[in-house]
Amino acid sequence: MVIFPMAQELAFVFINPYTIAKSRTGGVIARYCGRTDLHFVGARMFGPSHGLAEEYADQIRRSDPKNQATRDLLADYVLRNYSPDSTTGRRRRVMLLLFEGEQAVEKIWRVTGSITLRWGSGETVRDTYGDYVLDDHGDVRYFEPAVLVGTCVERCGEALKLWARYSADDGGMISTAADVPVGAGVERTLVLLKPDNFRIPSQRAGHIVDTLSTSNLRIVAARKFSMTVAQAEEFYGPVRDALAEKFEGIGFRRASDALTREFAFQIPEGPVRELCRGIGPAFAETQFESIVEFMTGFRPSQHSAGEKATLSREECLALVYEGENAVSKIRDILGTTDPTKARPGSVRREYGRDIMVNAAHASDSPENAVRELGIVRPQDDSVSGTIAKYYGNGGGASQGKEMAG
Repeated sequence: MVIFPMAQELAFVFINPYTIAKSRTGGVIARYCGRTDLHFVGARMFGPSHGLAEEYADQIRRSDPKNQATRDLLADYVLRNYSPDSTTGRRRRVMLLLFEGEQAVEKIWRVTGSITLRWGSGETVRDTYGDYVLDDHGDVRYFEPAVLVGTCVERCGEALKLWARYSADDGGMISTAADVPVGAGVERTLVLLKPDNFRIPSQRAGHIVDTLSTSNLRIVAARKFSMTVAQAEEFYGPVRDALAEKFEGIGFRRASDALTREFAFQIPEGPVRELCRGIGPAFAETQFESIVEFMTGFRPSQHSAGEKATLSREECLALVYEGENAVSKIRDILGTTDPTKARPGSVRREYGRDIMVNAAHASDSPENAVRELGIVRPQDDSVSGTIAKYYGNGGGASQGKEMAG
């Protein structure tokens, strides 16, 4: 008997504004990345306009006449909670996550759970982070579903095509959202979750985001992407000089000890330091090549300038945090560059291996954050292309199995 491989599907998760505002984003990401074998392929922050919220609510309301009460509940929720604030006009933050793989829609739904919390435990995302409270008459008194997901392939396609159409205007850097602080002392900083977090499906990335939530900062942009060799060279370019200078310090003692052993007399300090200064640039270049290879999967010296602009194999998650003293708060939570010297409980102590494979990068100053954001461009749309690959412009996706709300 011939067994044919199952078709790949693209599924989505919308992390609701309340879930994001309560800093539950990391916990939600950890559930989906760690409890499925799916590939986490996209992330984008939205600040839905009235138009997007209304169209999405209408799409939900029309989606399933057999379960109209459930559809109306969800549609009304979207209108109330995804639309801009009725008083201030400021938008609310919604984070889109994309996952692909076999039976992706059903796997995402099973981790999400029913809106009625029918399991009544921490088994699903909604059991843990959602609420569905009825009054004595069986009417819904309070409803917070934590996330919204597609219930079949066809409806995933309809929803994602709608959001892709609004992506340029409603997505990107949502720094004017209703719960994002403004005023003196507010900074913006970049966090890069490095490739070691995404090589296999795991909860690591989500747990790191959850740890960063103790900063009381707001995530205003998110982008899952693969850094090109050219980007990595520009991004890490400033470390070349720092590495060369560092070698004189770390190399002197080792070189002095090695030469003394080899020649059986104490080598004067001056010539050894001069030797280290000469070797420093070569050491820096070797380390720089290794950093770029770790971040991209390719060594820059082996490729032409034209190839560097497109070559990328490894995956990162870029997050932009905004708030008072954002740079210092994030760097304190990450810990020192060397995980062995980082304080217990810090991200790098918990998840890092060495100075290069240390889980995450964060900007070291507001000025450097501006430079790094200009290279990584986390506001750019990297989800619409993925959506188009599955659903195209007119795109019919085949009908999949429906999961009850």
